[in-house]
Parts: sequence; C-alpha cells; structure tokens
Amino acid sequence: MTDMGDRPTLSEAVRTYGLVKRFGGQVAVAGADLVVPKGSFAGLVGPNGAGKTTTLGMITGLLRPDAGVATVGGADVWRDPVLVKSRVGVLPEGLRLFERLSGRELLMYNGRLRGIPTGEVARRAEELLKVMDLAGSADKLVVDYSTGMRKKIGLAAALLHNPEVLFLDEPFEGVDPVSADTLIEVLRRYTASGSTIVFSSHVMELVERLCDWVSVMSRGQIVAQGPTAQVRGGLTLNEAFLRLVGARSGHGASEEGLSWLGSSPA
Repeated sequence: MTDMGDRPTLSEAVRTYGLVKRFGGQVAVAGADLVVPKGSFAGLVGPNGAGKTTTLGMITGLLRPDAGVATVGGADVWRDPVLVKSRVGVLPEGLRLFERLSGRELLMYNGRLRGIPTGEVARRAEELLKVMDLAGSADKLVVDYSTGMRKKIGLAAALLHNPEVLFLDEPFEGVDPVSADTLIEVLRRYTASGSTIVFSSHVMELVERLCDWVSVMSRGQIVAQGPTAQVRGGLTLNEAFLRLVGARSGHGASEEGLSWLGSSPA
C-alpha cells in the first residue's frame, strides 16, 4: 500500500480521499483512497460491482460523491470543475456518440466545444484519424462504425485537446485484436510523452501487460495499490488479485453442485 498523506503532491496525477457514493440503500463506493502517479499507465482492477466505474465517474465530474474529495493535478474536481475537465480526457464504458455525424465531423465538433481554433482542430483531427487507421472512414457516419471503430473514434475525441490525464473504462471490451493493437500503440505513445492513463478493467492479463501501476478495488474500497510488480508480490497479477479480493478457485462452485452438468441424457 502507498502512504496516504493529507495532501496531494506534485508527483500525483490523481488522488482521492474517502470517496463515498450511495444509490438508495446500496453503497457503491465505501471510502475509496486512490493514488495515481504522474506519467504512469495505471490500472484500476476489481470484480464486477467493485465500484470502479462509479469511482471514475466521481473523479471525472460525471457523478457527485456523497462524501470525500477527488483531485486531478492537485485541483479539486468539484471546486474547480472547469479546470479539471480541461485537464482530462474520458473514454467511458458504454460510450454514446453523436451517430449522425461522420468521424471527422465528430472530432471537429468536440474540438470546437473545447475552444480549440478551427484550423488546429482540423490538423489534429486528420492526424488522429490517420493514427487510428480511420482515415478511409473519416466521412462515414458513426452509426455505421463497428465496435472497434467506435472505440478508436472515441479515444481520438478524448485525446483531441491533449489532456494531462486520460481515463479509460473497459476500452478494449468488444474490440477486435487489430483495433486493440492500434489502441495500445497510441496509448503507449501518450504515456511516453509524460501524460497519465487511468485504465479500468477486470482483465488481469491485459493490465499486467500494459500497466506499471495498479490499484485493486473490492467492495467499494481500494485494498492494495502500488507498482504492478510490488502488488503482484512474485505471483501473477491474477493470482494476487484473487487473494486480495478474497476469491477462491472455482468462484464458489462446489464439487457437489452441478453434478448434472455435462452428463448425457438418460
């Protein structure tokens, strides 16, 4: 575990203190203390329902916490929302896009919303479309894009204003291997420039391959975080993860149960 001091430091891109979020009588996040160093490719991992998406929503200003504080680059997300949103790019799970725009039009629209001059938006959009292997589909309506193409144009839109921190929630879900390889290459180039990625996933093998920092979430709390090798502790990340979240082999399926499964009908 990292040292949780009282204030964010200059070396921290993201810091949360006791984040809490309830939906009715259900506690989705129960006092999460998250640390992400600047310049890291950071994984946020946990079982389904651990609170990952809700936590990212509070950090990026999409959900107001019931308690606690979230900072990005030292700025409070809810006291300085305009400043924080100028610093972040977000690729959420279940991405919704303006489907009746073409890929190029979508990027131009997003750039103008960000206040980027038209000429600069056009230049950046063309570069992103080329890098994302979308140049040939730039004038195609987004409604006709495949899942992989949607993820790539969504990532392009999130990168357009050159954010300090990029938040990705399950960015590879439903993406074919070719599109995934393109996304990974772009993300590695992004962190190589000194920017930060916070990458939420429940696919341990992918996180272990990509991330140099990892935070493990279970039941709405951060139960371990630090350099990936440290959190693994000589195990695979998946083995360490199962120990940390209290899971056991077989995910609860006993030898006595499901005796009928796989048997031939009489």
